[in-house]
Amino acid sequence: MPTTPENLQAHRQFFANLVTANAGIPPGSELAAAFASTPREQFVGPPPWKIFTPVGYIATLSDDPTFLYQDVVVSLGTDAPLNNGQPTLHAFCIAALAPKKGEKVVHIGAGTGYYTTLLAKLVGDSGTVDGYEIEPELAQRAITNLAPLRQVILHARSGTEGPLPPCDILYVNAGATEPLSAWLDALRPNGRLLFPMTPAAGAGAMLLITRQEDHTYAASFLVQAQFVPCVGARIETTAQRLTEAFRNENWSKIKSLHRNDTPDDTCWCSGPGWWLSTT
Repeated sequence: MPTTPENLQAHRQFFANLVTANAGIPPGSELAAAFASTPREQFVGPPPWKIFTPVGYIATLSDDPTFLYQDVVVSLGTDAPLNNGQPTLHAFCIAALAPKKGEKVVHIGAGTGYYTTLLAKLVGDSGTVDGYEIEPELAQRAITNLAPLRQVILHARSGTEGPLPPCDILYVNAGATEPLSAWLDALRPNGRLLFPMTPAAGAGAMLLITRQEDHTYAASFLVQAQFVPCVGARIETTAQRLTEAFRNENWSKIKSLHRNDTPDDTCWCSGPGWWLSTT
């Protein structure tokens, strides 16, 4: 039976309710409304779509877009293994960043613009979103997809190089070993940085850093995650140290970030010019 626009919107609404509920977000949220009003099929290329599984991609059986309204990772249709990430994970992360109307957002690793679109809807017409995408094909698709959103600018370049626009939220969707100085310097007071800190092997975790009014930085890991590497934000020696640090399974104890080269005995892991503390 062909999918009607009404049926498709019903699937979209159920999907929005499902992923936000799975992320622990109460019903009726603005984020659920953003999911429900954003056609995922416009961002993942033509069918048949490829769904990521632990044993490789499997193709959808038809061009029915209702296949996409599940909590699944979907290929962006490029030769490289680049994906539209898991909706529940992104719902959880975006809720933790708590975007507000009028805020300024920097989104690094924008892909084709799906989650950039959600961020733009949450900050509204009075806010701004600067998206960064280093892959030329994805950047061009994102420019097209984001064109209706006047508060969004898509930069077809790396988001690891400063200066970046001053922002209230900086959301990174590629795995880094460092909280880059360019990212931290862009944060306004009370600004939030969320990025996947990923080791050389195994899963990492999403690290939330908040710049306090006194210029110190609160930090905590939220949830384990795996992402493609972030070009320009990885140091191999640090990645190896992170592999050992995550194996200790005490990553949930992180409380703060320090921007210096003098870690004390509360240090969980360190890199050039920074270290994470359990106090």
